[in-house]
Amino acid sequence: QAKVIALTNQKGGVGKTTTTLNLGVGLAKAGKRVLLVDADPQGSLTVSFGIKKPDELPLSLANIMQSAILDTPAPLEGVLQHSEGVDFIPSNIELSGMELTLFNAMSRESVLRECLSDYKPNYDYILIDCMPSLGMMTINALAAADSVIIPTQPNFLSTRESICYWGLFPK
Repeated sequence: QAKVIALTNQKGGVGKTTTTLNLGVGLAKAGKRVLLVDADPQGSLTVSFGIKKPDELPLSLANIMQSAILDTPAPLEGVLQHSEGVDFIPSNIELSGMELTLFNAMSRESVLRECLSDYKPNYDYILIDCMPSLGMMTINALAAADSVIIPTQPNFLSTRESICYWGLFPK
């Protein structure tokens, strides 16, 4: 069973995608089976893997989550392989619509966890690159995760936002 790790921070530009990518490739080079999940409609992780037009992909995380909501089999061909030794589930703008769909879905906070359960037996680690917000997609990632990594920059505003995000320090 895979260990699922969400990489999240409500502040943008703190290195979530870079950390996800480098940690994933590092684990793969150490002989681990790794799946990276791009849970950000901006698709930065997807673009980092060389997909120049993510909005033209036939399958993405949005399609996989939609199949879970509709209780149909997940399209396993939505997982792409990269030469760095990791597999990844791409994202695109369709994931923005999934935010709205989740508000009306049953067990809306656990849709991603349900989706990833189909993939867990095939991997040692699943890393989820989250969007910079605390919306339904990030809540799904946190509910699916066994642990969380919060990348931050070593400056006052970034650190303050991260601490406030987790309710450890009042704004």
